Amino acid sequence: MDTQHPDLHPLFQEHLEILKSRTDTALQRGGFDHLVIPSGAVRYQFLDDRDYPFYVNPHFKHWLPVTRAPGSWLVYTPGHRPKLIFLQPADYWHVVPEAPAGYWVEHFDIITIRNAAEARAHLPGDATRCAVIGEENAALDSMVPNNPQGVIDYLHYHRVVKTGYELAMMRVASKIGTRAHRAAEAAFRGGESEFGIHMAYLDAARQTENELPYSNIIALNEHGAILHYHDLKHAPPSHLNSFLIDAGASFHGYASDITRTYAGKDCAEFQALINAVDEVQKNLCSKVRTGQEYGALHVDAHHQLAGVLHDHGFIRMSAQSAVESGVSATFFPHGLGHPIGLQVHDVAGFAADDKGQTIDRPAGHPYLRMTRSIQPGAVVTIEPGLYFIDLLLAKLKDRPEGKDIAWDKIEKFHKYGGIRIEDDVACTDGDPENLTRDAFALLDGR
Repeated sequence: MDTQHPDLHPLFQEHLEILKSRTDTALQRGGFDHLVIPSGAVRYQFLDDRDYPFYVNPHFKHWLPVTRAPGSWLVYTPGHRPKLIFLQPADYWHVVPEAPAGYWVEHFDIITIRNAAEARAHLPGDATRCAVIGEENAALDSMVPNNPQGVIDYLHYHRVVKTGYELAMMRVASKIGTRAHRAAEAAFRGGESEFGIHMAYLDAARQTENELPYSNIIALNEHGAILHYHDLKHAPPSHLNSFLIDAGASFHGYASDITRTYAGKDCAEFQALINAVDEVQKNLCSKVRTGQEYGALHVDAHHQLAGVLHDHGFIRMSAQSAVESGVSATFFPHGLGHPIGLQVHDVAGFAADDKGQTIDRPAGHPYLRMTRSIQPGAVVTIEPGLYFIDLLLAKLKDRPEGKDIAWDKIEKFHKYGGIRIEDDVACTDGDPENLTRDAFALLDGR
């Protein structure tokens, strides 16, 4: 890792100094002396000895790229080096986490323990002086997660702004994701089933389902109209009309989130609609700039997509009327996107400040995941879509606006399901950095 990325040492050191500075302020505001973060504990299935996949506490992996060490702890006390209490159990039933190594270890005091209970001796003695951030099942004796809201509000608000190190991690996650997307597209063109496409994706990403940042959406034909489709049919349909894939990748705890839609052979009418949505998406990406209110950008997306619906003959009303009447929400029922980083749907999307104040969603848009203004260093997803969803279309048919809908054309497009196109975009001091399209361009030699 170090020989391939010699610049990670200074990037990580800078990242750590920023985290320390943020934490110093958060602890002072909350009246605490220490930040204590458990990595998390393994959970077992009800009435069984099978454990669920382990997912590390995002606050833990914010400090160091360790994602598979349940029972470990991080302790930070202002003015001192952060301490990692690393559980490496004596166990022949399971894979034991490898000893810490790499570009980051020199910045931590590392204590290796063989039993989870041993950690308590290395944690601060007075738990009441600790801000302990984690799940309840990670509690160890008196060291119980208290998740002080003031501390969390401050850390979450500032976590939206990525450090140079974090952006480097997300660029790699984007490269892995785009590589796997190309493999999935090839599998679709080759006539594979949803399950077959999914397996091609995993193979190209070199990640298991549990290592991905979220469950893949692999939707052929009308399944593209199901926003969170996860069924993965094993048999391919008789005709491949369309393919919608929403899938990302992970790297050192950071996520990419990428969506593309493809038309099948001899489906020129659907390809034309994909092209129109793609132009809207690129226009919206170009507006990821300092001070842009994300809620306003979401409303802008509705106006642009309503224009596409009008221009392509799906609606006879104006784009403005379609938005004001809520008709556009029938075809674009979800939010434009969300913050992304340590988590796919990252924190503080509604934050007005670092004291817990929030910004309401625009009226009539209940599913939007972000309303705050965009700051330099923030990374957001931009994912407009158009869908032909039976449930929503049936409701529209019964409304007065139903008379202005070209139902015969909609019936022709039902077999395609829908379109969604999504990029991860970083706000800078100048033009936005499109992590997704940059990764595709690098992959394609452009």
